[in-house]
Amino acid sequence: MKFLFDLFPTILFFGIFKWGEGSPDAAQALVSHYLSGIVSGGVVTAAQAPVLLATSAAIAATVAQISYLLARRKKVDKMLWISLVIISVFGGLTIYFHNDTFIKWKLTVLYWAFATALLVSQFILKKNLIRTMMEKQIALPEPIWQRVGFSWGIFFALMGLLNLYIAFNFSTATWVNFKLFGGMGLMFAFIIAQSIMLSKYIKDPE
Repeated sequence: MKFLFDLFPTILFFGIFKWGEGSPDAAQALVSHYLSGIVSGGVVTAAQAPVLLATSAAIAATVAQISYLLARRKKVDKMLWISLVIISVFGGLTIYFHNDTFIKWKLTVLYWAFATALLVSQFILKKNLIRTMMEKQIALPEPIWQRVGFSWGIFFALMGLLNLYIAFNFSTATWVNFKLFGGMGLMFAFIIAQSIMLSKYIKDPE
């Protein structure tokens, strides 16, 4: 359930973009009605409307996530706050300049924020964030914890680069597909590979 909760803005972005792509005139009408006041020049083309509409929905979804957690008096993860800041800045720039370049950079900046947090914590602050999250579920030798933390940091750094490659070498529609299916697929594959690597350290209860 938490996974779907975390993924909600991405799923909403994908769904609204696909709807707008299939109904560009309707998407343009919605953007012109609701967003024209914050769009530079006040005019949005039918080709630009889907990504602007999807971006505004993703921003609203992230705000709704945090509002829901605060209303329930639950802890809001630091990365969710960081995600809100990043999507608000890059999404806001996308809407204002009606230019999808900024929202395409958003995912890379988020991946690199993860990578930086993991690697800086491990090698400078001497705190392994992956160990902090997982040590209650699994016991590993210290060198393995170091390897796991480093591998996650490098994974996120490479994902940021891959996002830029897809974003600026393929169509926006292809990038949107990658954002949901490609990114999640690679994440699952990496988790499975990590699980296989760590399985030998998990002992069955006698």
